[in-house]
Amino acid sequence: MSTNAAYFEKNKTQASDLEGSVSVCWGTFAMVITGIGLLYFCSRYYLHTYAHSKGLDYFEPEFAVYWMRLFWGQVIVASVTLFGVCYYLWRTRELNPESVPAEVELSRYYRYVTWLVAYTMVVFISGPIAGESDAAWHQVVIRDTDFTPTHIGLFYGCFPALIITGVGSFLYAKTRLPQHIKKSHVALGIAIGGPILIMPNVGFNEWGHTFFYAEELFNAPVHWGFAGLGLALLALGGIAVQIVSRTKDLIDEISTQP
Repeated sequence: MSTNAAYFEKNKTQASDLEGSVSVCWGTFAMVITGIGLLYFCSRYYLHTYAHSKGLDYFEPEFAVYWMRLFWGQVIVASVTLFGVCYYLWRTRELNPESVPAEVELSRYYRYVTWLVAYTMVVFISGPIAGESDAAWHQVVIRDTDFTPTHIGLFYGCFPALIITGVGSFLYAKTRLPQHIKKSHVALGIAIGGPILIMPNVGFNEWGHTFFYAEELFNAPVHWGFAGLGLALLALGGIAVQIVSRTKDLIDEISTQP
């Protein structure tokens, strides 16, 4: 029995991951990227449609209908999704990392790249697009409470998506890629952990705006954490180097097999 066949027999629960030789799931990649784009497009459309007609006063009854329902919906969906992703990735984790064939490992690296691209796309949406939109909102409208239309979309929509894709990327690597199972890569921890730590910085930011900075200043000290933690994304360069290096070794190993 070949190495791949023997491994397949021992790991039938991961059949979709192992059938055939090297597989590149371009369809999955396209669906993930398109799905993220469509979700954010719908969010922006909703924001532009109702933010200035139904979202200027937190104490109006309409705000509870148009925005607080959205808030609770996002929190519930994000919580269930995060739990589901973590449970699935851990439940189907690799139990025999030493016996993973090169073809299977290479296929998993392609899926790993899909996770990282999704994470990077959510980071880009959360920062340069949704984040700057939120700052512009406060410069014009001024905040009344911590719950504003742009906050509900950014803090309770984009940031939970950031955590889901970031934790998913980390767990996928730690449960399926032999190199990551055996040891932790510092670059991966920095690139994922830095932006995720923006969430507690949000609490500090809101506390500061409540007591010290009523207006929105881009260079306010309470915003420095966002910039500092965002710089952790530079560690993605180290992850890219590791991926290219490992996939090259796997391709060389596969190409020399009889």
